[in-house]
Amino acid sequence: MNLRRQLQQRARLLGGIRQFFAEHEVLEVCTPILSQAGNSDPNIDSFSTSYRGPTSGGPAQRWLRTSPEFFHKRLLAGGSGDIFEIAAVFRDGECGTRHNPEFTLLEWYRVGFDQHRLMDEVEALLQFAAALFDRPCSICQRLSYQQLFQTYAGIDALSASMAELRALLKDYSIELSGLGRDDLLDLIRTHLIEPQLHDQNLLVYDFPASQAALARISVVDARVAERFELYLGPREIANGYHELLDADEQRRRFEADLAMRRARGSVLPALDENLLAALPQMPPCAGVAMGVDRLLQWLIGAERIDAVLAFPFAKA
Repeated sequence: MNLRRQLQQRARLLGGIRQFFAEHEVLEVCTPILSQAGNSDPNIDSFSTSYRGPTSGGPAQRWLRTSPEFFHKRLLAGGSGDIFEIAAVFRDGECGTRHNPEFTLLEWYRVGFDQHRLMDEVEALLQFAAALFDRPCSICQRLSYQQLFQTYAGIDALSASMAELRALLKDYSIELSGLGRDDLLDLIRTHLIEPQLHDQNLLVYDFPASQAALARISVVDARVAERFELYLGPREIANGYHELLDADEQRRRFEADLAMRRARGSVLPALDENLLAALPQMPPCAGVAMGVDRLLQWLIGAERIDAVLAFPFAKA
């Protein structure tokens, strides 16, 4: 692809995102790339570096952010109101047709929203972006996680036995020993369900409570968390939560993550005590992170993430 055209396409999308949020009165913010605390998620590896200045600057070890989420929540707790950021983020060990270790994430938070109201806004942004590129964009079908598995895998993800889950993966060359329930569900989703999605636009909501991350547990059904994801065809583009405000519960989840990382022999990042201190002051809200590079891939019909990056990781 012509380099200038590639740069113009990214600029058009970024300009459109800023226009969309200006019209919706959502404030753009800028937060640190380096943090004293890392991401505890067992499935995400962070880059780290060392600070060598005066001790008044704080701890020497710093982590490159995998998301601006924790900083955004501290801003919300301080009274920022609705905010968004177009952020450079970093994840180690992820490189391929859909992944680049350094990528661009759009993250935003809406005070007073729940997951369903935020899904409405995600879809509105998607339609707005598609119009910028003259891309046809069908209305998103909405399915619960349970309905998704019933429709495309023929099982109830919330009640299926481990034996039933393993049976769905028997035709794939995957070593299943030692894998837990959520591991098997993720493999079924990536290997069996996602290849069937084709050109469908889906919003999948109410994930299993064991996959809540930073989302609230539903008061209607304690088996699920108020979390959603946007799929454009087989690509997962966005991940959103009706945000958890309980600092004690969040600490328990972080510590469970660290226990899993310890069992795997993974690096143990410091917990974000600043975030945990801020959570009780955070207003009820919902937030979502959307991959800008993947969105641009979809908008222009590119198969590889390299097609939307001026400097892919191998050439950076």
